[in-house]
Amino acid sequence: MQINLSNLGKRYNYEWIFRNLTYTLESGTSYAILGHNGSGKSTLLTVIAGHNLHSEGDITYLLDGSPVAPEKAYRQLSLTAPYLELVEELTLLEMLAFHTRFKPLRGNLSHINLVERMGLQKSRNKFVKDFSSGMKQRLKLGLAIYSDTQLLILDEPTTNLDQEGIAWYQEHVEQNKAGRLIIVGSNIAHEYSFCEQHLYITDYHAPTRQAKSRLDADT
Repeated sequence: MQINLSNLGKRYNYEWIFRNLTYTLESGTSYAILGHNGSGKSTLLTVIAGHNLHSEGDITYLLDGSPVAPEKAYRQLSLTAPYLELVEELTLLEMLAFHTRFKPLRGNLSHINLVERMGLQKSRNKFVKDFSSGMKQRLKLGLAIYSDTQLLILDEPTTNLDQEGIAWYQEHVEQNKAGRLIIVGSNIAHEYSFCEQHLYITDYHAPTRQAKSRLDADT
């Protein structure tokens, strides 16, 4: 899969979150979107995922060289983020059955096999609402990493994970990154240590109104 960002910009009211972003993201490569908290990393990820509309510029998606309509790009992607919720009224196995109706698992992995890979065997019939925050995060990551998708978007992927969970995340991303386009939004090194390319969102910040006034006064 290939994603082309051309002069991309996003604003809320009069404030530009980022602007003039031109970049190409390609399968077989992992990219880290870096920046401090509140810098716009999550906004860019949701725009790429189609969950948020951009304000200017263009995004094009290609699969095997053929264009993919933006409204159909979601079929090719998995996204996990702290702000996304699970269906907590379901048990773990029911959650997997529901998820795989829309996104099948990689390599014809069975639900039980995925439960084992997530280390949640003892909780397979437990309601998701009764999971700890770390278990919920591991479930989110397992669903994203093991879905049969070309594009994997990970926003702050180790939120609520302890050291064992962080090691689990690093191991399973490494095992499932070949041939995929992976984008990680983070400012924590262990979350994106495997990424070959780094994009700093602050490089695409537009001047604020106050800063622009100062710039205009100096010219």
